[in-house]
Amino acid sequence: MSKASNRSNKSNLQVLYEDNHIIVVNKRAGDIVQGDKTGDKPLSDVVKDFLKDKYDKLGNVYLGVVHRLDRPTTGIVLFAKTSKALPRLNKLFAEKKTNKTYWALVKNKPPKSQDRLVNWLKKNPKNNKSTAFDNEVEGSKKAILNYRILKTLDNFYLLEIDLETGRHHQIRCQLAKIGCPIKGDLKYGFPRSNKDASISLHARKLEFTHPVKKEKLGITAPLPNDALWEACES
Repeated sequence: MSKASNRSNKSNLQVLYEDNHIIVVNKRAGDIVQGDKTGDKPLSDVVKDFLKDKYDKLGNVYLGVVHRLDRPTTGIVLFAKTSKALPRLNKLFAEKKTNKTYWALVKNKPPKSQDRLVNWLKKNPKNNKSTAFDNEVEGSKKAILNYRILKTLDNFYLLEIDLETGRHHQIRCQLAKIGCPIKGDLKYGFPRSNKDASISLHARKLEFTHPVKKEKLGITAPLPNDALWEACES
């Protein structure tokens, strides 16, 4: 996934919310949140460039990474703009005091219209993939999500997912386990890739308490510019 057109830059960055302490952006499918072995410019650096330009900053821009999304996934990413906000946000996420809602498109109809999935996920670092088990195995971590069918399209089902835990590739892995791999997700069993190398998983909403103002915030990320996603909103 190296198409520059599928990545954010300081000119096209989609900012959903910003104040003195935090900035929330809508991640594109090609964005990597933090730097990795690919050497591609991470979204964190793009946001720094954006802030540097916007406020004519001469020195370094402070930006703290609070959480991540898988590279082929789209949607909400929250960053801290101050050293005061970062540890407070880290604590919110660690203590599961945030509500994260995802939308996913799957080809196969789930066994139930809504369900709570409980599995034990084990990550294989060699192929960067998790496997879901029905019972605990050595090195596995408990993973829980709730899903419901939000909409039935001509050939796909739109699922809304709320996470109770945050595990490696959790949604991708648990949905594949029930026979519903996400559209475009070759790694977890979908037969074809999406044209832009994305997978049809979108971090749709994030609800949390502002780390400094202490007020409740609810932010929704617009869906990708794609005919199938647009059908989900119509």
